[in-house]
Amino acid sequence: MPAKAVRTGVTLNYEVSGEGEPLLLIMGTSGSIPLWAQLLPRLAERHRVIAFDNRGLGGSERGDGPITAASMAEDASALLEALDVPRAHAMGWSLGSAVVQELAIAHPEQVATAVLYATWGRCDGYQRSMLSALRLPYAVRDIEAALAVAGLAFSPEILDRPDFAQLMEPMLPAFPQNEEQMAVTVEQWDADLALDTLDRVGGIEAPTLVVVGEQDLLTPPRQAKAVADAIPKARFELVTGPGSSHGMHIERPDDLLRIVTGFLDEHPLRP
Repeated sequence: MPAKAVRTGVTLNYEVSGEGEPLLLIMGTSGSIPLWAQLLPRLAERHRVIAFDNRGLGGSERGDGPITAASMAEDASALLEALDVPRAHAMGWSLGSAVVQELAIAHPEQVATAVLYATWGRCDGYQRSMLSALRLPYAVRDIEAALAVAGLAFSPEILDRPDFAQLMEPMLPAFPQNEEQMAVTVEQWDADLALDTLDRVGGIEAPTLVVVGEQDLLTPPRQAKAVADAIPKARFELVTGPGSSHGMHIERPDDLLRIVTGFLDEHPLRP
């Protein structure tokens, strides 16, 4: 996989697949590129998909400075510059969606559309409890516990499947692999907890899609709806029923793909 040194002082691991209008994918907390699962190759059937590992995870360097949604947005902006992509669709999942918010606010010229999948703008008390519980195993460096509580990102239906462990096995390399990456993941959870964009997302100019599943426990639908309500003309899509979890791109890829590609088709890139 290629790597690129960018202006924020890190070398980022990335991959480009497919042809068409550029679509930047920004991963969520603790994950690297393989956690996009089948969504990435299927998006690449219609778009030139640029996926990368956030600093300190996967094959990307940690570098210096704090990890916040805003600093990660600067990394994303810098990668687009380094790849000579002046303007792209941007889709983020979970923490990645917070990064897309910051990118669209700070660098509107780079963001043609914003797809915020499983998003929020400010933690409420419930979400703070949930994210703090997910953070703890990384803070004490217990990867087995971290993988066990990661089940909260999935639906009751998939967690009860006898083959759940086999389904997840190909994605294990996408999770932190050593102490350093676990430490970075703690910084990412802290970035999640500190996120406070709700009073600023009204400044997002790009056409915006907010999509969330009704079973999402980590970024509950009411939190995603608050973001959609704060962004002028944003479209809000709630996916309902079994498998509509925080990990909907793994459980309900067909539905998510249909919603996202439909939205992107309505908003072609303009120079």
